[in-house]
Amino acid sequence: MPTERTARDQRALRLATGTALCLAASFGLALPIPFLAPVLALLFLATLNQPLPLKTGVALALVAMLTTGIGLLLIPLLRYYPVSGLLLIGLGLFVVFRFGLRGGNNLIVTFLVIGLTMIAAAGFASFDLALMVIGALVKGLLLAVIVVTLSHGLFPEPANAPPAPGAPTLPAEDVDRVALRATLIVLPAFLLALIDPARYLPIILKAVSLGQQSSTTTARNAGRELLGSTLLGGALAILFWWALSLFVHLWMFFLWMLLFGLVLARKLYALSPTRFSPGFWLNSLITLIILLGQSVQDSAAGKDVYTAAAVRMGLFILVTLYACLMVYLLEPRRVNIA
Repeated sequence: MPTERTARDQRALRLATGTALCLAASFGLALPIPFLAPVLALLFLATLNQPLPLKTGVALALVAMLTTGIGLLLIPLLRYYPVSGLLLIGLGLFVVFRFGLRGGNNLIVTFLVIGLTMIAAAGFASFDLALMVIGALVKGLLLAVIVVTLSHGLFPEPANAPPAPGAPTLPAEDVDRVALRATLIVLPAFLLALIDPARYLPIILKAVSLGQQSSTTTARNAGRELLGSTLLGGALAILFWWALSLFVHLWMFFLWMLLFGLVLARKLYALSPTRFSPGFWLNSLITLIILLGQSVQDSAAGKDVYTAAAVRMGLFILVTLYACLMVYLLEPRRVNIA
């Protein structure tokens, strides 16, 4: 007797299928920075439980244009007035994170942060590299939107599905502190990317994810949420790489991603309840995609995959430990008055 799937079942299937399909398509089409498209698709699917409305699509396109424009305009400032450029980028990050914490769209926040950091860092080294990052962002966005639309067609939201719970809002007095914390988490990764953008751009994407995740993290559970999700993502990337090496094929890439995505999506949507937050599982999946995507690119370029992966994972852990430190230092202290 057929049973009707619940809304959470549909969402888990949609997220895993869409992410796997976008990953396979991105690498199959040989897009620049191929892990960017599946990360964007994952964020779309985790954020939106309905097909992307036309209004939202137009808004994202405008934000993408604004993002690339801001990044390009910051390049001369970083080259000739580096201190002023860094201060302006720090202020911009604070304003963007503050906008998100006051109820702004998280997708728009992500695009703006990428523009302020990834494109500016790439352009600081080479204008051609900046154009490549812009091309990767535009192509990744288009592919992600197509895959998200297809995923909603395959696994539509049930008609009687309850609305998704809104993101928890912070008290007004905490917004500036948390926005400052997220800014301080992202800035060191940006400074590192200025040294060698081609090598360290994925670190920025990881730091952006940590900065947004830190908005719902306290000093008490920072290690478990931030460091735990990073370590789990790294362990899953190793397991995925080992499984993929048994039979290297694009379809196996898709199928393994589908399997790993389903396991994590069940946790994310509490179909298999755990004590960890949805942000923990989402960050684990983002970490898995970034590490795995970089390893596939290293392999295709003939590099030592294991050494590069070890160095990259070490940097991810350092960035995460720094994020935990920022959460601890900028956590308000309660004063007990006897």
